[in-house]
Amino acid sequence: MNYLAHIFLSGNNAQMQIGNFIGDFVKGNHYEKYPLHIKRGILLHRKIDSFTDSHQIVKETVTLLRPTFGRYSAIILDMYFDYFLALNFSNYHSKISLNLFSLRFYFYIILHYNHLPPKVKGFIFHFIFTDRLSKYAKLDGLKSSLQIMSDYKIKALDPEKTILFLIQNQADLEKKFHLFFPDLIYYVQNENL
Repeated sequence: MNYLAHIFLSGNNAQMQIGNFIGDFVKGNHYEKYPLHIKRGILLHRKIDSFTDSHQIVKETVTLLRPTFGRYSAIILDMYFDYFLALNFSNYHSKISLNLFSLRFYFYIILHYNHLPPKVKGFIFHFIFTDRLSKYAKLDGLKSSLQIMSDYKIKALDPEKTILFLIQNQADLEKKFHLFFPDLIYYVQNENL
């Protein structure tokens, strides 16, 4: 799962959301230096990734993407799943809109700026000012996020090809998301995290 899903799955605890958001940037046991709820968010991030990677629907979908995207298939799938979550946000969170959810998170992340790893501090204001979370709900917003990844992280990623594949396979990919995501929600809600 990508940023939006990790934040969403953290519930309403701001520090859990921050921890889950920065989870990929905190390696090994370095999570131990963080406040309790941020620490719990980092550990939740790891459990979500582990559950997701071992889920049968995710494995099947990564296999479907692999001929086109090779070793980046799981990363692409994470982005697609955030797109589907954003697109259907009101189906999964009936109490708040995606825009308000995003604004609230941006406020939290600024309040907890001093706890962010250096790499996150390097991109967080661009992330906020370009409203990355809300932008996931539109293809051009997703394409923009993919372009950022291509420019700064994965040079081999082709945003045009990635969006074209999504358009051509949207019905099947969205169906897989809706089959998988409730399992992930259930896991997070019922595990002792």
